[in-house]
Amino acid sequence: MKRPYRVVVAKPGLDGHDRGVKVIARALRDAGFEVIYTGLHQTPEQIVRAAIEEDADAVGLSLLSGAHLTLVPKVVEGLRAEGLGDALVVVGGIIPDADIPVLQGMGVARVFTPGAPLGEIARWLAETLDEAEDRRSA
Repeated sequence: MKRPYRVVVAKPGLDGHDRGVKVIARALRDAGFEVIYTGLHQTPEQIVRAAIEEDADAVGLSLLSGAHLTLVPKVVEGLRAEGLGDALVVVGGIIPDADIPVLQGMGVARVFTPGAPLGEIARWLAETLDEAEDRRSA
């Protein structure tokens, strides 16, 4: 990893299950990322505001409630509206296979479903952010 990237991790909507997102946050922290976990029941606007305030390189959204096709686009659109369209958006949780390409079409860089190895998530995120860093500095 070229530098310690800042990742805002959030639970949008009314989903009250946060064990998985806490595991991800800890794994990313242990891999050298600066992780900001915003907590439960975040609105898309709160997540965008946190990404701005924390100068996030990436935003990770954890959804188990089935509201991903409603909430994720609001976060992506909010980031773009605030000039953070280059922030990498990653989604994890219970996402039906048919919805993954829909989310990617909205601007989500990657969707991780249950069982994704923690090391793979951290490795992919570091490599993808390194590549983005190289493009910006070229």
